[in-house]
Amino acid sequence: MLAYLFVVFAVAVRFMPHPWMFTPVVGSLLFFGARGSRRQLWIPFVLLAASDVALTKLVYSYPFSWDHYVTFAWYAAILWLGTRLGYETKWLRVIGAALASSVSFYLITNLTSWAWLDMYPKNLSGVLMSYAAGLPFFRHALAGDLIFTMAMFATPIALRALSGAFGSRGDHAAAA
Repeated sequence: MLAYLFVVFAVAVRFMPHPWMFTPVVGSLLFFGARGSRRQLWIPFVLLAASDVALTKLVYSYPFSWDHYVTFAWYAAILWLGTRLGYETKWLRVIGAALASSVSFYLITNLTSWAWLDMYPKNLSGVLMSYAAGLPFFRHALAGDLIFTMAMFATPIALRALSGAFGSRGDHAAAA
């Protein structure tokens, strides 16, 4: 259930003001991949893709273009990466997956912007300009991805600890 809540939260945050791409999208995809139902991996994919379409067409009034499919493929890749983490995973692997997700999004989307938009020259200098323009966003996106991913993976641990604390307290009261 928590995996579904995190995806809904990630979609909702996309429609709210979120400075510098500080969103829970990566964390929710990794968490769902690791802890959600394998048969229902399509749910976060469809929800995030649909939110992309809604934001593009209804909120920003931009045309839908082929670069959206690149982002959709990235969603699928991050979900798959989450499945590689498994249910019982080490923190270093979670941090590595969050870093890989952030870096891959930065590299892929800025390369796509260079290729799709007419903002940059179609040469190596243009690619480097595209990456330089994305650096301020990358810094904040990386921080958000790490924070949200760690918080999402820590939530079940914290809930178990709280449950155990309240459960054991209840046992002592019953024994007295």
